[in-house]
Amino acid sequence: MNTKVDLSDQILRYGGLILRGFVYLMMLTPAIIVVGSSLTSGAMLQFPPDGLSLKWYNQVWQNGQFIRAIWNSTYLALLATVIALALGFTGAFVLDRFKFPARSLFVSLLLSPIVIPMVVLGLALLQFLSSIGLSQTFTGLLLGHILIMLPYVVRTLTTGFSLLNKTLEEAALNLGAPPLRVIMRVSVPLLMPSIIAAGVFAFVTSFGNVTLSVFLASASTITLPVQIFSFVESSYDPTVAAVSSIVIAVTLGVILLIEKLVGVSQVVGR
Repeated sequence: MNTKVDLSDQILRYGGLILRGFVYLMMLTPAIIVVGSSLTSGAMLQFPPDGLSLKWYNQVWQNGQFIRAIWNSTYLALLATVIALALGFTGAFVLDRFKFPARSLFVSLLLSPIVIPMVVLGLALLQFLSSIGLSQTFTGLLLGHILIMLPYVVRTLTTGFSLLNKTLEEAALNLGAPPLRVIMRVSVPLLMPSIIAAGVFAFVTSFGNVTLSVFLASASTITLPVQIFSFVESSYDPTVAAVSSIVIAVTLGVILLIEKLVGVSQVVGR
């Protein structure tokens, strides 16, 4: 009997390891192919690479369109993330601390950008922004990205608020601290893992968005995903792989920074 149990445990253990390894392989394979293709010395995008060279990375830095697109995407994502965190924190606080008749409607409105197809949302925003004179402007693009960020920020912070130990806030209030100071000195530090997680989700959502940016961006506000999409339509050289590899490197850098500051396990766990 014990032999059968031990055998079953070993099968489950090794089966889990094989499944985990397969999942990791499927996740890493696209990145490996992209990075490998960016290092080719040939003139065509291919894998395995035809020799090794860094010339396509140099080509990226000499391409003014890609540099502007990288800057536009980074600036847009950072600014939209800050604003979305401020609005999302307020919305999550209201949902957690107050009960009001229109609460379910408020939640539905906040989460609606997840349900509505991105093409429909982009077209609706384009028409709305055109009616108020913000079409094809950076402000209009910023508003659109904030809108698609809010559901992820609100849901993440709402979960954080539900796990927050409210007795610490009550203790600070009983000791005479003003409510705003309690939020800034007690609530925000305790919610920092959730805030970082929400910021990461918001930044990635904005930085990688294509569909909405196609509708709202102009020639002066074109983002990196849109630039890559346009470049692939007209060219097939490895420059696009080099740009994608830079994005992968930046993403890994963000993950390592989060691990250094708070730990990825804490962010994912919260």
